[in-house]
Amino acid sequence: MYYWNNELWRLAYLVVGLGLLGWVFGSLGWGVAAGLALFVLIHLRHLRELYQWLNSDPSQEPPAGSGVWGDLFDRLYRYQKVQRLTQQRLRDVIHRIQESAEAMRDSVVMLDNQGNMDWWNSAAERMLGLQARHDRGQPVTNLLRDPRFIDYFNARDYREPVVLPSPLRDDLMLQFQITLYGDNERLVMVRDITRLHRLEQMRRDFVANVSHELRTPLTVLTGYLETYTEHADQLPPRWQRGLGQMQDQTRRMQNLVEDLLLLSRLETDHQTERSVPVAVPPLLGSVRDDAAALAGGGCRVRIETAESRDLLGVEAELRSAVSNLAFNAVRYTPEDSTITLRWRPWQDGAALEVEDDGDGIDPVHLPRLTERFYRVDKGRSAATGGTGLGLAIVKHVLLRHDARLEIESRPGEGALFRCVFPAARLIRRPLGETGSDTEVTYRTADSGQ
Repeated sequence: MYYWNNELWRLAYLVVGLGLLGWVFGSLGWGVAAGLALFVLIHLRHLRELYQWLNSDPSQEPPAGSGVWGDLFDRLYRYQKVQRLTQQRLRDVIHRIQESAEAMRDSVVMLDNQGNMDWWNSAAERMLGLQARHDRGQPVTNLLRDPRFIDYFNARDYREPVVLPSPLRDDLMLQFQITLYGDNERLVMVRDITRLHRLEQMRRDFVANVSHELRTPLTVLTGYLETYTEHADQLPPRWQRGLGQMQDQTRRMQNLVEDLLLLSRLETDHQTERSVPVAVPPLLGSVRDDAAALAGGGCRVRIETAESRDLLGVEAELRSAVSNLAFNAVRYTPEDSTITLRWRPWQDGAALEVEDDGDGIDPVHLPRLTERFYRVDKGRSAATGGTGLGLAIVKHVLLRHDARLEIESRPGEGALFRCVFPAARLIRRPLGETGSDTEVTYRTADSGQ
């Protein structure tokens, strides 16, 4: 405001002064016009100096100016200086980030909002074969053409990574994890997990081989124990008790071996069996009968079906998953409990649920329930004959059916295990076949629970 007032006074001085001079010479109008023209010429000169300064090198000292132009030159110079310092700090930060990324063993690839590759570190060149001269600005799916990566990239669900072989070497296993940031931009982190993959493969092979080798001796032991049991009346009473315990433990070992072999097959084999439409209500009815027999009348088992579509999958694997959930509910719920097997719509797909009103599970255990041999109560699991592999089998069966397992439970409020299947796994039931809600209660005088 101060400089603006000065400019007004300068204009007034020029107009009045040259106007008086023109009045003296008998031409007041020409004097006023000359004052205005001189004022405009002064501003045009300063404007020209500003243009030349900005066009040449704004980092140099600004031109000298008076009045509002001097203040304008100073302000622009200070602004340019602050901007240069800010840009230098940003360049330093970017340089440090790039140096840090270059020091990483993992690959880092930055993508723009169109999925084109902007920048990557040297590890990406070694793992993925990227070349700055040819690949910069290219879509990442032009380089990584594996259908599994393309599906993962387009699905935009990056909660879990995807494991794929390197495009350069089939024996190099890489883990791809994408993170969204900024304006729909993506950061691709690639980690070499070849050693971990080999160790995991060795573990699976070891478990599968040992389990397979144990089947023969266990079968022999079981046969001889059955023979001895048939003639138990000829043995001393103390031996009879030992035979019963040996049979129980042998049966438990056989169940463990069968579960290990099934889990190994689910982990290593690809989906070799053809998926077919599976009518879920009959499957639940069969599982209900088995669960009721296991309960021995100690709990009530009921079925609810609100979904009319069939499930596309492998019936034997689906039966195994639902059976494991139902049998766990029978084993770990008290007598007079209610177990519900439910088939109903859920979000865009459908859900198979096994719910009980038993003691429930502390939430601290929920993230680890699907781990092999993890048990909430080890003593109780051993007493009920569980192997600790049931939920691991369920998880792998669901993975093979593009589904997921959700667990909801709190102490004293029962437990709900929900198998969520996508809409792509559902198929309309042929006309004339309908499902109905069913509720069957099994009670006997003696409880086997």
